[in-house]
Amino acid sequence: MRFLAYALLCLLLSLSATRAQQYPAYNDIYVNDFAELLDLGHESILRRNLARLRDDHGIELTVVTIGSMLDYGHEGNIEVFATGLFNSWGVGDATRNDGAMLLVAVEDRVLRIEVGAGYGDSKDVSTKRIIDRIIVPQFSQDNYANGIMEGADALIVELSGVEEEVSSGEVIYPPGYEPPGFFERNAKWFYAATTPVAGIGAFFFMRWRRRRPRICPVDGQRMQLVPEDLDDALLNDGQVKEEQLKSVDYDVWECGQCGHRTIEAYRGWFSGYGACRTCKYRTLESESTVLEHATTSSTGRRRVDYECQHCGDTWSATEIIPRKERSSSSSSSSSSFGGGSSSGGGSSGSW
Repeated sequence: MRFLAYALLCLLLSLSATRAQQYPAYNDIYVNDFAELLDLGHESILRRNLARLRDDHGIELTVVTIGSMLDYGHEGNIEVFATGLFNSWGVGDATRNDGAMLLVAVEDRVLRIEVGAGYGDSKDVSTKRIIDRIIVPQFSQDNYANGIMEGADALIVELSGVEEEVSSGEVIYPPGYEPPGFFERNAKWFYAATTPVAGIGAFFFMRWRRRRPRICPVDGQRMQLVPEDLDDALLNDGQVKEEQLKSVDYDVWECGQCGHRTIEAYRGWFSGYGACRTCKYRTLESESTVLEHATTSSTGRRRVDYECQHCGDTWSATEIIPRKERSSSSSSSSSSFGGGSSSGGGSSGSW
């Protein structure tokens, strides 16, 4: 009996240890966006930059996003999970141990830059600076893609050895690194200056076009625009609901001579409502839930729940999430890591 109890205890401890060491399998050595924080454009650029770092300098840097560490049976801090994941995948060269991993657990609101054992603690301060000054400020505003892209760029520079020449103040870039051109460096200021002007111009043009005089098609007389606070009485229930939801705004033009009315509809620019299959009004609200995440090797599934705010019709549908595309740069070199390991160096942060 005592032996049976001992065997059962060993089995439970074994299962517990197995659960604690559960990690996701990687689909790519550069980017594994399991939490879907990056669009295809960002992911393609990021993968290209990471591939260049590996090709030019032999350094493996991988970016990983997950929902929660609890999804993999981990209830502790991110440091233990990151080190275990790093060593499970074998990031970096097996001899130099110079790999690095940027790990984001978005639902836990924590992140970690884990570095290979070859760095010791030499990167602890610089990685902490990247997290606190670059990544966390973006994450705090829910700008996850920007935080990841800018943080990865800074980490690439840190790992590849960009040095600043004190005497001239110029930056000496290592081979293979292409500094941004003038327009790239100043693009945000250009867009910041021109976008408001273009937006204001478009706003006034659309306003003029909408308010220009209308001619009655019956008697050719000039029509009058019914004031906004009075036109609801001339709309049906569905149109009134659309205006309440701001999915559609209606203008009612009326001829003072013959009484002819014209109703014109203008869709809301930022409305999230769609057209209902039953009543046809733009009063349909939808909510999407991911059932299976898409990867580069398989499609995913999501359930979309619909509810009409006008007629009350509700239904659900399952949609296929297309497979993520893998850029050509991801296959330019080995599809597996180099067998490196980490001893827990790096830094963590939260937002």
